[in-house]
Amino acid sequence: MEILKIQNLKKNYGKVKALNGIDLSISKGKIYGFIGPNGAGKTTTIRIILGLLKPTEGTVKIFNKDAWNDAVDIHKKIAYVPGEVNLWPNLTGGEVIDLFLSLNGNINKKKKEELIKKFEFDPTKKCRTYSKGNRQKIALISAFASDAELYILDEPTSGLDPLMEKTFENCILDLKKFGKTVFLSSHILSEVERLCDEVSIIREGRIIESGSLKDLRHLMRLSIFIETKEKIENFGKTNKVYNFLKKENGYSFQIDHDNLSSLIKSIAKYNIIRFESYPPTLEDLFMSHYKDGTNV
Repeated sequence: MEILKIQNLKKNYGKVKALNGIDLSISKGKIYGFIGPNGAGKTTTIRIILGLLKPTEGTVKIFNKDAWNDAVDIHKKIAYVPGEVNLWPNLTGGEVIDLFLSLNGNINKKKKEELIKKFEFDPTKKCRTYSKGNRQKIALISAFASDAELYILDEPTSGLDPLMEKTFENCILDLKKFGKTVFLSSHILSEVERLCDEVSIIREGRIIESGSLKDLRHLMRLSIFIETKEKIENFGKTNKVYNFLKKENGYSFQIDHDNLSSLIKSIAKYNIIRFESYPPTLEDLFMSHYKDGTNV
């Protein structure tokens, strides 16, 4: 069952094309990563999903309803966390959490208290006194305490310390256990890699890569390190390897997945002492598209 489906989504601001034909779909119970540099179109996409912007062209369906025309109904079953949280300065954190949950129509006091404890949050202080990290905790607690079907998270761990980032990740995994769907936009590639079932990379308003992490890794080369008893001569020239380097205690290089079997056969004669293979990371894949120096 598709929870979110985007087809040929375009958004123009005058002559500027912020989005230029985006297509993606998210099935129920999946955690979907959405990554790209600043200005790539992530926030514009999320605002259209939330019904805050009207697309120039294309469709966005959530629960098989139109994101723009049926926004009120859709918002009853979604939770949203922005990367920059603005709050009422004279209300306490606890009052704001209760307000957000009442808007959702369901206050689960036990769940709320559990989350307040998990995030080590003091709900008695006025919002004007909170740091960025604590303001982010208010949004996260409010979202996770709600009984939503789709969670839309835009840089949700901005301002959190590493311990709270781990708490956030555990909460996401709990959502998955209960069959909830998460759309996660993040600059923290390691976070996306640990959590997400599928990923889309957006650049200049277009999706340039999309799929499961397993599928996307096949687009990248394996990194290999070997240590041998026999000295290797001209190996990098006679085999289909890349970036072959001799190191103090061995050799490092990269190789395409399809050539791994032939590689193992060809290096066996050198009496292997140590063989290490490192799969490409999401960061490797992401940066392969930004070798021109684009800031991320």
